[in-house]
Amino acid sequence: MSSLPASTHKHSPPPVNLHALRASCSACSMHQLCLPMGLDQGDMQRLEQVINRRRKVKRDETLYRLNDKFDMLYAIRLGHFKTFQHNPNGGQQITGFQMAGELLGMDAIGAGHHLCEAVALEDSEVCEIPFASLEDLFRDMPTLLRQFHRMMSLEISREQRVMLTLGSMTAQQKMAAFLLNLSSRYMSRGYSSTRFQLRMTREEIGNYLGLAVESVSRLLTNFKKSGVIEVNHRDVELCDLPTLRAVALGNDPCA
Repeated sequence: MSSLPASTHKHSPPPVNLHALRASCSACSMHQLCLPMGLDQGDMQRLEQVINRRRKVKRDETLYRLNDKFDMLYAIRLGHFKTFQHNPNGGQQITGFQMAGELLGMDAIGAGHHLCEAVALEDSEVCEIPFASLEDLFRDMPTLLRQFHRMMSLEISREQRVMLTLGSMTAQQKMAAFLLNLSSRYMSRGYSSTRFQLRMTREEIGNYLGLAVESVSRLLTNFKKSGVIEVNHRDVELCDLPTLRAVALGNDPCA
């Protein structure tokens, strides 16, 4: 893991290869979830010229740190990340898990500096988007601006739902809702909605949900015993989605 703040990585980017960038945006499996959605070919080319480069981020490497100056958005092309803040005891409070097709850094737009830290959960890759250049495009490309507003609105709504629901849920409901959330997000990306791998550890899941790691392990084991899921280390299969949804709503048919 790099010991340097993300803001200190100031080496010159490689020369921009527009053909490679065009292929990466236009052919990227995530483009319907990212900024290029709905753009015509001319607008797509203008956006591709703004993208600095694709950046590889190793597992456990920091993409940006708390209070780093904001000048870049990051579109996740491959991999998974976690975002977190530091609690008064010096530990981490995980605020979210992000995956391919999502933007990182939007929380810093208003403040001008990052309000949390972002770390890769596995070897990942992001597209760097200088925000000042993106703002210039917004003035000429209303479709791009609408898409950006849509993404910000969805992110705000998602965070509000998480805050409202997790705070009033039982431990069992939290775990069911967490698995269903991952299921729907993977499905929207063209992946299986019932078979996936947990990229985060049991400890990280517990931190995010406000549960002890022992509770996370016990809940997964109980779901497995009841036939709702199959789990083998980080590999998960959701065997009974209707029951899992009922549990998340507090209507546990197995109780």
